[in-house]
Amino acid sequence: MSVPVITDNKKKIKRGFFAVITGRTFIIAVLLVVQLVLLIWGFERLGEYIHLGSAFASALMLIYIMNTGSDPTVKLTWSFIVALVPVVGIPLYFYIKLDLGHRAVQKSISRCIEETRPYFPLRSDGEGVTGVLEKSAPEAASIARYLSDTAGFPPYMGSEVEYFPLGERKFEAMVRDLEAAESFIFMEYFIVSPGRMWGTILNILTRKAREGVEVRFMYDGTCAFADMPYSYPEELEKLGIRCKMFAPMRPLVSTHYNNRDHRKILVVDGKTAYTGGVNLADEYINEKLRFGHWKDTAIRVHGEAVRSFTLMFLQMWNASERAGGCHYEQYLLPPEQIRAESPGIVIPYGDSPMDAERVGETVYLHLINTARSYVHIMTPYLILDGVAMNALTAAAKRGVDVRIILPHIPDKKYAFWLAKSHYRELVEAGVKIFEYTPGFIHAKVFLADDTMAVVGTVNLDYRSLYHHFECAALLVDTPCIDDIKADFADTFSKSHRVTREDIAHEKFHVRFFGSLLKIVAPLM
Repeated sequence: MSVPVITDNKKKIKRGFFAVITGRTFIIAVLLVVQLVLLIWGFERLGEYIHLGSAFASALMLIYIMNTGSDPTVKLTWSFIVALVPVVGIPLYFYIKLDLGHRAVQKSISRCIEETRPYFPLRSDGEGVTGVLEKSAPEAASIARYLSDTAGFPPYMGSEVEYFPLGERKFEAMVRDLEAAESFIFMEYFIVSPGRMWGTILNILTRKAREGVEVRFMYDGTCAFADMPYSYPEELEKLGIRCKMFAPMRPLVSTHYNNRDHRKILVVDGKTAYTGGVNLADEYINEKLRFGHWKDTAIRVHGEAVRSFTLMFLQMWNASERAGGCHYEQYLLPPEQIRAESPGIVIPYGDSPMDAERVGETVYLHLINTARSYVHIMTPYLILDGVAMNALTAAAKRGVDVRIILPHIPDKKYAFWLAKSHYRELVEAGVKIFEYTPGFIHAKVFLADDTMAVVGTVNLDYRSLYHHFECAALLVDTPCIDDIKADFADTFSKSHRVTREDIAHEKFHVRFFGSLLKIVAPLM
């Protein structure tokens, strides 16, 4: 079955219009025009008073910003914008601060989290999974307790994990599991785009829906910009597939559109789940070459830990449903039916911009701060706040082998320039930076001391850590950690280690724009 494509020019124009008037760029452009008009009027009519008023307003705002509970880097960014262009900076700050449209979404998601809370296993205790970790891996026990007691994501034994070092491998495995589905299929992805990968999956989903399998598919609303028609959910509904766009773009001014669903989750029959960096588009399986060889990773989880992935999907799906509209029990199998005889502990977790907990950042920082021998990282983006920078450099200075693999061929030049702005400080502290020579790294993987690993969707940048819905799995003493370690070794062998000489001879425009973008990094 072919994937529907956009053929209606009116739809293209309409979607393009929505994209423009709901985007941050449009808002900033309007505010710039307002500033220009006010400045011209002010200089003509008010003369010196405009300077005094602007300076007074800026001073008040700077005092206010410095007394908020924001991250210091975020405070610095806003202080710079307010001081430089107050007529733009002050309204933009309060526009984001007011969270127009954000609170309704927050209320819905909070409701769904409360609905699912009784279905998660009991919180940590000395006799349970966390108690086992206290004895076998104390460094892991503390973060497991945080994930369980504070973030609401319990640890599981009895789960088997398979690691895929390439998107192609994940695609092959997920096709097999989709073909074997008997009860339900849940899919939640950030990107879906026409091509061989999505065409193959869509054929299976359509056939399974006809066979009576319940199929639900949710994707982020930004796909309606260029990849899929705005009406695509309705077209999939005709095929028997229940479909939703998360936060579809509409002609309404709302900061909610800044919070995208960046998760990648597949759940089959409540027994098997997938997550990782791989979206549903051909570049992720190297069927289409965009930035050289595309290096991505994923995991397949089979066993008790699938329960958390199932509940995470239903939380997001039901956020736009009426309260009490979902019977969670029917999708959750008893542990004894899905328990896998495999050592190690698996903790699937999600991260939401709708609460004060920065779960993704907390887990990453824990691995960096508790590493004794080494911590290895793959990430497509490196946009660090002061806390993350200090953690990486401090680890290297205390003798930990800190290595970060980044793309050599970037997908976004501005993000690459911004990453390079951190190189000098990191390298001088002893952090080893590698660039993946064959092309683009899209993997999000942490590995520490042969004991703990994280595979998921969380990038090392502000968007993932502060603004997006994300997910991942913390793995402790699972056999697949050996496969992750082997993949790092293989990837290092294909990567160029950045030297001080490389940094010294970096092109001027890269250094200039990287330094400039660093000032506004929290808003990117």
